[in-house]
Amino acid sequence: MARRKKVYEGKAKILYEGPEPGTLIQYFKDDSAPSQTEAAPAAVDGKGVLNNRLSEFFMAGLNSIGVPTHFIRRLNMREQLVRMAEIIPLEVVIRNFAAGDLSSRLGIPEGTPLPRPIVEYYYKDERLNNPMVAEEHIVAFGWANQQDLDDIVALALRVNDFLSGVMMGVGIRLADFRLEVGRVWEGDFMRLIVADEISPDSCRLWDIRAAAEREAAGAQGTEPGPLADVYSELARRLGVLPSNVTHTTKPTLIN
Repeated sequence: MARRKKVYEGKAKILYEGPEPGTLIQYFKDDSAPSQTEAAPAAVDGKGVLNNRLSEFFMAGLNSIGVPTHFIRRLNMREQLVRMAEIIPLEVVIRNFAAGDLSSRLGIPEGTPLPRPIVEYYYKDERLNNPMVAEEHIVAFGWANQQDLDDIVALALRVNDFLSGVMMGVGIRLADFRLEVGRVWEGDFMRLIVADEISPDSCRLWDIRAAAEREAAGAQGTEPGPLADVYSELARRLGVLPSNVTHTTKPTLIN
C-alpha cells in the first residue's frame, strides 16, 4: 500500500492528501486537547471513532438542508473524505446561553439564556492563546473582508438553528459551540463552507433529559448539567454509536 502524504497534524486530527485533486482524508485521533480551564486526558479510547461518526452525522445533515460543508463521505471507522479549503484563521463561537468565559467576563450567571445567539471571533494562534478579536481587527489585518463576515454570521446562525434543533430532540441543550470556516472556489466563484469538524470537542452540551428525570423524582438541583460520558452518550441518542466503543470522559469546553 502506498504511503500517504501527511498535510497537517493537530491535537485531534491528521489530514492526508486525498485520492483526487482538491480532496483530503481527515483522520480522527483518540487524543484529547485540554481547554483553557481544565485538563483533558492525553487519549480517550475510541474517541476518534465516535467523533468521525458524529461529525459525519452533523455535516451530512447540514449538506442535506443546503448548508455547504467540506464533508464528502465517510471512508471507514476513523477517516472521511473532505474537500480541500482555505481555512479562515478564526474560531467562530456561537453562544446561546451564558457559560465559561462569557460568564466570567461579563458577570452573567452560568446557564442564563441569552436574548439572541451571540457570534464571537477568536484569532487562531495557540501561541497567543487564541485571543478574542473584533470585526475591525479581522478586516484591518486581512483575515476576512466585511462581506465574508456577513456570510460567516449567516452561515453560523443556520448551523446553530440546525444543531440546536437536533440536540433538543434528544434531550440536550446546546449552550455554545465553535466552527471553522473555509473558502472554496468553483471557477471564478468563491463561497464559504463549514470545515474542520462538529463534535463534542467543539460543543458545550447540557443534559436536559437527566435534569427532567431528577425533577420528576423530586430531587434537588434540577438545572441541566454537563452530559455524562459525552461522546458515547451523544452518539447513542443520535443512533450512530458503534457497538464496540465505550468510554467515559468530558468534552473539550469552549471558554
